[in-house]
Amino acid sequence: MIKKIKDYKLENVYKKIINGERITVSEAKEIYNCPDPKVIGYLAHLVRKKLHSNITTYVLNQHINYTNICVNRCKFCAFSREKDQDGAFELTISQIKRKIEENINEPIREIHIVGGCHPHFGLDYYVDMIKELKRLRPNATLKCFTAVEIHHIAKISNLSVKDVLIKLKHAGLDMMPGGGAEIFDSEIRRKICPEKISGEKWLEIIETAHSLGIKTNCTMLFGHIESVEHRIHHLDKLRRLQDKTNGFICFIPLPFLTKNSRLKIKNEISGIEKLKTIALARIMLDNIPHIKSYWIMLGLKLAQAALYFGANDFDGTVVEEKIGHMAGATSPNVLARKELEDMITGCGFKPVQRDGLFRFVSQ
Repeated sequence: MIKKIKDYKLENVYKKIINGERITVSEAKEIYNCPDPKVIGYLAHLVRKKLHSNITTYVLNQHINYTNICVNRCKFCAFSREKDQDGAFELTISQIKRKIEENINEPIREIHIVGGCHPHFGLDYYVDMIKELKRLRPNATLKCFTAVEIHHIAKISNLSVKDVLIKLKHAGLDMMPGGGAEIFDSEIRRKICPEKISGEKWLEIIETAHSLGIKTNCTMLFGHIESVEHRIHHLDKLRRLQDKTNGFICFIPLPFLTKNSRLKIKNEISGIEKLKTIALARIMLDNIPHIKSYWIMLGLKLAQAALYFGANDFDGTVVEEKIGHMAGATSPNVLARKELEDMITGCGFKPVQRDGLFRFVSQ
């Protein structure tokens, strides 16, 4: 592999990775343009091994989507509905409670809650939800509401983002997921999600959360109309914010699923391109500790391959997921703990259970 690195004139990048030095934006382009994906994977795997050795983490978690009614009409989204549209749903607090109680005997360590920007749910709905979740699952990490949802809640409640986050944290919110980032470039957002908050606003809200001690994940939706340069600059902005706040725990690369989307593209992104993008994220995001192989949107086999392209986390049991599956994901809705562990060990890694904040769990 070292010979190939020399052949593709990536010796300087290789030395930087070995020495733990930061890769520049221009060097990131050189890495992605390497014609041999195995070389890119090798470089990412060097970073992954340095950070996490042979460990691949997973979590026993439960996803709940509380509504798909949304005021944003993102062109790429197959999940959102208008209130009276066929397929629209909204859960009461009692219905959410029942979903938790259905799995109450499972040792769930993370509750993942996201939904649409509902036009009528007020702040009390979200505060009551968090309080009930914390009562039912006091030992689980409550990872709830994207920056987009927080902005919407603040707007309809006539409060600042900071005030909303303080109230939710006081109710029991532990951390936030990273959704809604999509691609930060303003022109791309104008075409795929014109009614959603800007990339700058997303970063601002996340920075506010970090300032309050609320850790978050971060994401990137890729493989639609964006360029590789857009992806690289997106990663660079995440890296810059992490330098400032150190509040990101995990980066989740989200490949665009075309099947049920109104956003039509000529050529769907290939599996190799997905793996190269994951690898590039691991190489660039030197200050974000974890990269997730999100099997819901990658599919199980590609998610396993991603463990050799920089990813060190295999997400979790999930239980019920609607956003990716309504977009056309063909992956299962739930995985048992043994299935997760078998897939990880089958790839030659050591499975270790974690909680939502990536703290190891004794088993």
